[in-house]
Amino acid sequence: MALITKKIKGTEDVLPKESYRWQFVENIMRKESQAYGFREIRTPVFEHTELFARGVGQTTDVVQKEMYTFDTKGGESVTLRPEGTAGAARAVLEHALENEGLPIKASYFVSCYRYEKPQAGRLREFHQFGLEVYGTQSPAADAELICAAQSIFDRLQIGQLRLEINSIGCPKCRANYHKALKEYFEQYKGELCDTCLSRLEKNPMRILDCKSPICSKIAEGAPKITDYLCEECEKHFEAVQKYLDRAGVKYTVNPTIVRGLDYYTKTVFEFVTDCIGAQGTVCGGGRYDGLIEELGGKHLPSLGFAMGLERLLMVMDKQGIEIPDFNECKLYIAAMGESANEKAFELAKALRECGVEVQTDIVGRGLRAQMKYADKIGAKYSMVIGDNELEQNKATVKNMNTGKQYEISIDKDFINSFMQMEISDEQEFKAV
Repeated sequence: MALITKKIKGTEDVLPKESYRWQFVENIMRKESQAYGFREIRTPVFEHTELFARGVGQTTDVVQKEMYTFDTKGGESVTLRPEGTAGAARAVLEHALENEGLPIKASYFVSCYRYEKPQAGRLREFHQFGLEVYGTQSPAADAELICAAQSIFDRLQIGQLRLEINSIGCPKCRANYHKALKEYFEQYKGELCDTCLSRLEKNPMRILDCKSPICSKIAEGAPKITDYLCEECEKHFEAVQKYLDRAGVKYTVNPTIVRGLDYYTKTVFEFVTDCIGAQGTVCGGGRYDGLIEELGGKHLPSLGFAMGLERLLMVMDKQGIEIPDFNECKLYIAAMGESANEKAFELAKALRECGVEVQTDIVGRGLRAQMKYADKIGAKYSMVIGDNELEQNKATVKNMNTGKQYEISIDKDFINSFMQMEISDEQEFKAV
């Protein structure tokens, strides 16, 4: 019988045998972000379209080409979130979180949606981890945010990453830069793509981010933003670098980084690798001091970053980084007969309440098939219960790796007997 349907192009399933890899990475991200004082925020998967149009920017590829936008039955235009920052900023503003004290530090795990050509490291549904900071204009906050990202990469043992930083200034100094860019790109109007021609009037900085080979080549000779920074932005960028130097974080200044979203100001940064091909940016972020005002709030300087989980896992695979599976089955209890099945069910429940992963037969297999299954799922220990074991209140536990066997009690002293056996087994293993 043929399948009714398959997964939509540009989406991927995370299967049970793979989910531990995601959980491992997510757990490290949670621990590291907590060490820096971040707490999780969860926002809706869809928002009013104007949130992204205003927040992300009308001249970005995301808004112009990639958003999943539709009308509800009530006639509202809503959009599946293409990124995490706009929704988090809306929540901060709507719930007046600044009244709880500044700075506000929020972390998130989100699924995002962009309609673009699927390829390695670029999906239509993808997942991000992000950190957001609201209520500080200090350059120390920029450096701390970058350090938090670096800490996560270090904990994951990811190498071959380079941190590239830049400052794209504030609206004050960007006005002069935009003028210089426009004058430069005017010379190449006949060669620019249609999208960049429209950007030339509205936001010429977006041309620097164009993926067209022709536009990218032209952009190589464009003026650099670092030559147009005002005194305040220049001092801020210098201070960020000093903090990074004190923290021992290595970086290079790349004047061509502008990031793909319009809300960025001053510091922008990317962690980039060459080991997964063209889609080499695994983390990107920076400041967006005007975002809250753009969404209707009072001035609240802000900054943050997002990491793509799919790309991060690709990098770890390419670099041969092993991800441990902590969800191993500790004990498989095989049973012969109805009374034994009931006892196995009882014992499994008792150990699970102690946090031990235990499995027993719920399919109706014979003993031989049960033991094959125990081996297939990688159970560390196996135990067989039949009439003799029930009568004697004792059973034999077998270490599936070494073959060593232990006799333990299966009466009310079962949990203690099993724990003592495991301790003894571990000590014997270490002694060898």
